[in-house]
Amino acid sequence: MRSALASIVLSAALLGGCATAPTASAGLADTRWMIVRIDGAPPVAPDKATMRFDDVRLGANVGCNGIGGDYRVEAGRLLAGPLMATRMYCEGPVWQQEEAVNALLSAAPEMQRTGSTMRLVSGGHALDLELAAN
Repeated sequence: MRSALASIVLSAALLGGCATAPTASAGLADTRWMIVRIDGAPPVAPDKATMRFDDVRLGANVGCNGIGGDYRVEAGRLLAGPLMATRMYCEGPVWQQEEAVNALLSAAPEMQRTGSTMRLVSGGHALDLELAAN
């Protein structure tokens, strides 16, 4: 009986070592995205409006300041933070879009990904992205 129990425990331990846990990045690691809409409007600076994901960090720029911080994906939500941002003086629509993206990322947005498109929605804001070639 003891040897059977020992075999079961040993087998479970060996199998557990082979299993891999799902990554917290949910397939976002090493991807770069173009921001195509912020709250339904195109970005004011479309050539600069990007978001990138590394293994555990994200970075975003709407055209003025950079936003970045750690992230993980849990239960279909993008959990980011604490977020840091540069604080250059910006005004007008680019500033408003930057504030919307910062608020969205801080609010644990729901992540809806289909192929090369992704939509983040939360806190009264929405961000539409398209996967860019690295």
